[in-house]
Amino acid sequence: MINISETAQSHFAKLLSDQAENTKIRVFVVNPGTSQAECGVSYCPEDAVEDTDIHLEFNGFDAVVDAESAPFLGEAEIDFVTDKMGSQLTLKAPNAKAKKLGDNASLEEQIQHMIDTEVNPQLASHGGQVSLVEIADGIAILQFGGGCNGCSMIDVTLKEGIEKEMLAKFPEIKGVKDATDHNPGEHSYY
Repeated sequence: MINISETAQSHFAKLLSDQAENTKIRVFVVNPGTSQAECGVSYCPEDAVEDTDIHLEFNGFDAVVDAESAPFLGEAEIDFVTDKMGSQLTLKAPNAKAKKLGDNASLEEQIQHMIDTEVNPQLASHGGQVSLVEIADGIAILQFGGGCNGCSMIDVTLKEGIEKEMLAKFPEIKGVKDATDHNPGEHSYY
């Protein structure tokens, strides 16, 4: 679940040697599965360990992860790096912001997941976002917002970007349509 480098394990063991006996390291995600997800590491005294926590054994210490954070910490890595600027603990959790889909997720849920995890992170760099309104007769109808609303490149983004990706990933989709009112006005992002 979580890969902790040897240097980070040594660092944690040293830090925990100054704490109360049986104190563990807690690894967690705040707001998991959302764009506001943040990963963290903290001390976890013995009386703060929950029955539902997942226990992980490392060299010189134990770590715990709460059940809600666990699915979002797959492929997570913790490292302790020392360079010319000093030392720092780094935590990388590539799945923290991705909402997990169940095996029986609907086509709408799968498409919105693709939008949330693949499309919106790219659009966010321009202040935009998109969401699925509905699927009608095999056409995914999308609503753009933020910097995408009123953008002159929206047709290229829709047809050359989103539609191509969506058709490749979801053969049951025949096309993509934009339901956004892109005419200049108060609703537009300028």
